[in-house]
Amino acid sequence: MSTGCLCIHGYTGSPEEVEPLVDYLHLRTDWEFKVPTLPGHGTELDLRGHYYQEWIATAELALLDLKSRHDTILIIGFSMGGMIASYLAAKHEVDRLVLLSAALKYISFPQLVKDTFGIAADAWKGTLTNNPLFVRYQTKMKQTHFLSSFEFMKCVEFTKPYLQYVKCPTLIFQGKLDGMVPSRAANFLEQEIGSSHKKVVFLPNSKHLVCHDEDRDTLCESVLYFLSKLSYEKKETEVGVYGS
Repeated sequence: MSTGCLCIHGYTGSPEEVEPLVDYLHLRTDWEFKVPTLPGHGTELDLRGHYYQEWIATAELALLDLKSRHDTILIIGFSMGGMIASYLAAKHEVDRLVLLSAALKYISFPQLVKDTFGIAADAWKGTLTNNPLFVRYQTKMKQTHFLSSFEFMKCVEFTKPYLQYVKCPTLIFQGKLDGMVPSRAANFLEQEIGSSHKKVVFLPNSKHLVCHDEDRDTLCESVLYFLSKLSYEKKETEVGVYGS
């Protein structure tokens, strides 16, 4: 029995967004990981002329490649990648789904205002380059083509109806301090996802990039336990059926 794990990054992002979690899992398992870079994304953005259908197709091709070699399939999706992951879990037979800051809803205005004031305060003090939120997003804002934001919204709207068809066990993580995705989005996800086995975990000290934030150790440990539990269950089933 072998395991393949597909990890999907978010809008304007790159595999680096989920890298701490992927590295953690890679060191502790023998699974094969695929973390594709969606068209137009990466460390240097080139989003103009790219469409959400390309992003979904790229992730789906990576999933089909894993399914051709492995009998256990896991999917992890971050932000917009979480919505794509949900769509793929609804369309294909997969064993476990993990959603990180999934963008069912987007822009938490109260937290966004708070973060903006924080950036303004650091600018006033002359310490703006020490503000991690500013440093991370200033380049993205310059490189993001305006019309591509509509592709992001269309991706969310296209994938949303498929949530009800997700039947595999699903674990949902959401940062309480997320300024991009409101924390209540996790509750909406839990309501919409069709699986009878689903759970929401709120990370009290985390913003949007949960794999890089203060609760990342808790996140990584919880994801490993959730995904590894499947392999243990399968082994126990096999022993029960075929063992002496």
